[in-house]
Amino acid sequence: MRQRMPDFQTFINKLGLSFNNINLLIEALTHRSYLNEHREYTGSHNERLEFLGDAVLELAVTDFLFKKFLAKPEGELTSYRAALVNTVSLAESAQALGINEYLLLSKGESKDVGRARDVILADAFEAIIGAIYLDSGYASAEAFIAKNLYNKIESVIASRSYQDAKSRFQEIAQEKKGITPSYETLSEIGPDHNKRFTVGVFIGNEEIARGEGQSKQEAEQSAAIAGLDKMGW
Repeated sequence: MRQRMPDFQTFINKLGLSFNNINLLIEALTHRSYLNEHREYTGSHNERLEFLGDAVLELAVTDFLFKKFLAKPEGELTSYRAALVNTVSLAESAQALGINEYLLLSKGESKDVGRARDVILADAFEAIIGAIYLDSGYASAEAFIAKNLYNKIESVIASRSYQDAKSRFQEIAQEKKGITPSYETLSEIGPDHNKRFTVGVFIGNEEIARGEGQSKQEAEQSAAIAGLDKMGW
């Protein structure tokens, strides 16, 4: 653990932040799996900080959108917010900050890629927000969010990524192919409290892409995102 401390300080400098309690940042970067594999580790995992950071993030983004788009209705603002704070968006921001290099993960989790790694990165991003909030207050947390998320709003609107992926995929498939896409559950594994679904999205009889999730709805959205990417839509 002590060997990692210089890295954490380097990360703080890279972020342009200062922490009164560096352990809050270390906790924000600690995945539950690391504790399971390192019994000697005395710190905590980041789930509580993620819970707090998620609430701070929602308030900050809601306030930003409310003030920026004075004429937009509640439904559209909700869609904008969802596009800014979804797993993919937060994971992109986390990647840009280099959070991957500083995560404390088990050996197994460190090999995760794709959606599984996006979830870990997005959770860590929210946990960092929670850590900043506890260490320095709301203004500092909001400044971090502003710097790393607000500049995405114009591209969100231009690309219509605020429209959920299934709706976008269906709209474009109908326009270009004249066919309404369908979704099929390909596999369902794990116990009831920790299911993992794999869903395929089809245009006619052709499977376009697959997605995974902890619910069928999440897997369908993931498949639609992959389908949009595969088709170049």
